[in-house]
Amino acid sequence: MIKISLLLLAVLLSDGNVKIEGEKQIDVARSTAITVTPRGIDLRERFRGFTVADDYEDETANCTHWLLTPEPCAKEYRIAPFAFEGRVIGPVYFDPPGAREPVTGAMEVEPEKDLPPLSLKLVGQIALALAALLVIGVAVFLIVRYLTRRVREHFMSPIERAWAELDRLMKKGLPGRGRYKDFYVELTMVVRRYIQRKYGIKAPNLTTEEFLASFDGGDELKKFLESADLVKFAGVEATPEMADGATESARAYLKGDADVVR
Repeated sequence: MIKISLLLLAVLLSDGNVKIEGEKQIDVARSTAITVTPRGIDLRERFRGFTVADDYEDETANCTHWLLTPEPCAKEYRIAPFAFEGRVIGPVYFDPPGAREPVTGAMEVEPEKDLPPLSLKLVGQIALALAALLVIGVAVFLIVRYLTRRVREHFMSPIERAWAELDRLMKKGLPGRGRYKDFYVELTMVVRRYIQRKYGIKAPNLTTEEFLASFDGGDELKKFLESADLVKFAGVEATPEMADGATESARAYLKGDADVVR
């Protein structure tokens, strides 16, 4: 910012009857006001690097007011010489802007980031994003575990897979929650899928009568399936003892059949 003292301006331009007044300091970066006494002196063509934004005469004070506006990118700011009553007033120069000081210091390799201020809305959004990531992570974990188990069971023998399915069913604890019908449905399906894998019979898709007509599994298997149908379809209320007995019957059949070579 280039400034010139009003005192210097007054010394160079004030001579006897001529007087120039203005702000304490003249700044070429912004408009500035000056007052010339006496009025009637036309300085509009005398300014270099400035334009006259406004002017008016004050008859009561016998002076003229000028508002000067610096011209953009002017190379020189000055008031040209002018004559008054035979006297020549020398020019006043406003020095052009000097070169800016070089920027010192090392460049920031990692500039500091301007983080937004914390607010309830921002905290809520962060918590929601973290909860979504947690849900996605749990879902991915469950899917991977399920697929891994299916691949591992695919390479098991029929009896190994039946034992794995039976163990998984027992961990659900369906009888303890009063879900006896669901328990009997899944228990019989463990046995039926075992027979399908070992003997190639579509056991899960057949009714009990159709299944027993196409496969002779012995009296124990027949009794197990028919007693399970009473709970599944006939509305018989099962008890914990009945569920334990059905589980033992399924275990006995699987163990006995695995030891028999057909």
